[in-house]
Amino acid sequence: MKEDVMKKLEILSGAAKYDVSCASSGSNRNNTGKGIGNASPWGICHSFAEDGRCISLLKIMLTNYCIYDCAYCINRRSNDVRRAAFSSEEVTELTISFYRRNYIEGLFLSSGVIKSPDHTMALMTRVAKDLRTLHRFNGYIHLKSIPGASPELIREAGLYADRLSVNVEIPTESNLKLLAPEKNYTSIFTPMNSINQGILANREDSGKFRSTPKFVPAGQSTQMIIGATPDNDNRILSLASLLYKKQNLKRVYYSGYIPVNSYDNRLPAPGQSSLVRENRLYQSDWLMRFYSFNVDEIVNDKYPDLDLELDPKLSYALRNPELYPVDINKAPYEMILRVPGIGVKSAKLIVLSRRYGKLHTYQLQKMGVVIKRAKYFITCNELSSPTINEIKPENMRQLFLKKMPEKKKEKYPGQLKLFTDNEFLT
Repeated sequence: MKEDVMKKLEILSGAAKYDVSCASSGSNRNNTGKGIGNASPWGICHSFAEDGRCISLLKIMLTNYCIYDCAYCINRRSNDVRRAAFSSEEVTELTISFYRRNYIEGLFLSSGVIKSPDHTMALMTRVAKDLRTLHRFNGYIHLKSIPGASPELIREAGLYADRLSVNVEIPTESNLKLLAPEKNYTSIFTPMNSINQGILANREDSGKFRSTPKFVPAGQSTQMIIGATPDNDNRILSLASLLYKKQNLKRVYYSGYIPVNSYDNRLPAPGQSSLVRENRLYQSDWLMRFYSFNVDEIVNDKYPDLDLELDPKLSYALRNPELYPVDINKAPYEMILRVPGIGVKSAKLIVLSRRYGKLHTYQLQKMGVVIKRAKYFITCNELSSPTINEIKPENMRQLFLKKMPEKKKEKYPGQLKLFTDNEFLT
């Protein structure tokens, strides 16, 4: 590899690390025997960075030159940082070279805006087009769509990319204009609408004609920066919920604010709470996508912000004690999903198994139910533990906080630890 390309790679891979809207797959692009690589719907993750993020994709920027001066961006026009720019040929050669060495299984390409949104989008589209048509690359390609790019360029990019993403960045337009004066919601939602319309049209055409080319088969995603503005969690999750419904997004990514430009007085002072909020927002997002929670059940005008000490599902249960305890042998599936300690898989097994007889505690444990948490919110044949209404919600809160490891409470209060059967534990 040429020395100048190596220097560019060092600069532009480092510049891309702040964009977390980087899915690894979700698309089914099979190898036909006439090219290299493939993309599988179940994902291609096999290697992780120190912070836990997947690095099986070549995640780089086309360039970190940018005509915009966004307050929260390390690559803003006014920053004195090392700049570099790849040519389209260099990106395609890097992708193929790394793939053949089994370093990567796909490409995530973003870019600063050079000359204009259309010019930048055209360069990025050329990379994807060359990979597909010249190199017959069937692996995963994720392109960052440039806000303000024309619908025609977005549609062309969607024919070659598995996923497109348009980052909202800031949850309210007024705060976006404060931190990024050159941007507005129109420039962001116009390409997002184009992608959504293209997906819907492609879905309809595919049902009529087998030869219909794929258009963004892995869907679209977006990212919001958390903690850079005073927007509360109600505003953030309400926008996410709206995007899921109106734009058919696959994922909304939440990025805890990292103070890369601490000299800008429009930005808040460095703090740790944004990273904790990031975890809580992901948990809440999970509840909306897989647990049938409405956004106003998680946050609302009365509770505009998430509880940083307790996960959102447990917090919901403590705020609504009148809904509990739930009779495991009689309650509907939707209510069982609202029991802390019971995940989607466990809830389905409960509904299926109770057709053949009443369930007992030991059976629930075998199904993956976290009894030490769920026992306060359910009734089940021989289960004799006191419930939330006997202990009282305020006492329950203290009980769960006492169970948290001391080091965890001190360093990362309320941080997401792991997923078990899609049911998060603190």
